[in-house]
Amino acid sequence: MKLTKHGHACVRLEKDGSTLVIDPGGLTEESALDGADAVLITHEHFDHLDAKRLAALRPDVQIWTCAAAAQQLDGLSAKVNIVGEGDSFTAAGFEVGVLGREHARIAFDVPVVQNIGFLVDDEVFHPGDAFTLPGRPVGTLLTPSSGPWLKAVEMVDYLREVAPRRAYSIHDGLYNDIGLMLVDNILTRRGEAQDADFRRLAVGESVELTG
Repeated sequence: MKLTKHGHACVRLEKDGSTLVIDPGGLTEESALDGADAVLITHEHFDHLDAKRLAALRPDVQIWTCAAAAQQLDGLSAKVNIVGEGDSFTAAGFEVGVLGREHARIAFDVPVVQNIGFLVDDEVFHPGDAFTLPGRPVGTLLTPSSGPWLKAVEMVDYLREVAPRRAYSIHDGLYNDIGLMLVDNILTRRGEAQDADFRRLAVGESVELTG
């Protein structure tokens, strides 16, 4: 399976000629959806969901998301599949499990919205805006690394608890170069401590996931 990092929280997964895109939101370049065969959306926030772009997809491209995010997709009901924690489905040849229920808390007066994570082919876990524990071994973890709801120590604890073989930064579109350097340093240190491949992929950079 090939994983490509796109802007902010978006990744593309490719295998056997099919392409699955997760969280192509408002901070993601439009090319992330080129040739997409299916799309997964973790929650309703603009940096994960861009309704206009999704409306422009081919008619046969299906979308899977939570109930709250589906309400933002008026006119796309034929393409939208509502899923929740514990569900599983096949999207463009990828086997997907749904884990998690809520977005991480942002502030005392900001409502907590629905948020689901996606475990793809029992290999790649995208938690959306949460530190959901998958409850099973995960080869590749996409770990959030910035946001008004996140502290660096929480990211470190998440890496330690999940203990994946590989972890790549997502939700990093809010940082300037100095902030990205901080993320790089943290991931490098944790990867060395856990004898694993932890790092931030540049936008457009790809990795092959094997073993």
